[in-house]
Amino acid sequence: MLDRFYLIIDRAAWLPRLLPLGLKLVQIRTKAPDIETRRREIADSLALCKAAGAMCVVNDHWREAIEFGAEWLHLGQEDLDTADLRAIRAAGIRFGVSTANREELDRALAVDPDHVALGPIWSTISKDDAAPASGPELLTEWKRVAKRPLVAIGGISLDRAPICWGAGADSVAVISDVLSAASPEARLTEWLDAAKTWEARA
Repeated sequence: MLDRFYLIIDRAAWLPRLLPLGLKLVQIRTKAPDIETRRREIADSLALCKAAGAMCVVNDHWREAIEFGAEWLHLGQEDLDTADLRAIRAAGIRFGVSTANREELDRALAVDPDHVALGPIWSTISKDDAAPASGPELLTEWKRVAKRPLVAIGGISLDRAPICWGAGADSVAVISDVLSAASPEARLTEWLDAAKTWEARA
């Protein structure tokens, strides 16, 4: 079962600041231009999360996920063209797949992922090539069709999170609402408290 709150970071340097606050689910989405830096970011993130008892999901880079012993991987639609799913499964790695429309959902379900992500729910500044916003209403349909854990992503703020959870999302993925906050630590604490409150009500 995924945690209700799912933080996406761009570099491992965030983790010594945020893991001590109780963060339990994080994705490393490194955009470093050179291979060695990407490898170091992934390896460091996995090691730091393991030491803190948190789950680290590797975004896109399935070869490094296998090499460095990741337990979770997240793949975009374009990754499905090239990722070796047999090797990923043989390594015991669970994986999720991004979706933005029904065609992408059908394609994702065809490879039997452990979870699916829908987004962007609202307009987002985190991806230059983001698909049009779907709105939270689509989460209810995705949950019914996918029949597996569902992650909502894209433009999600603390005020919007209960809308996503209430519509069927098992987890909400967040980037800028935490990392761009005046105090990322304070904002993360608010998120973790909100997720615990919602879980207690569920």
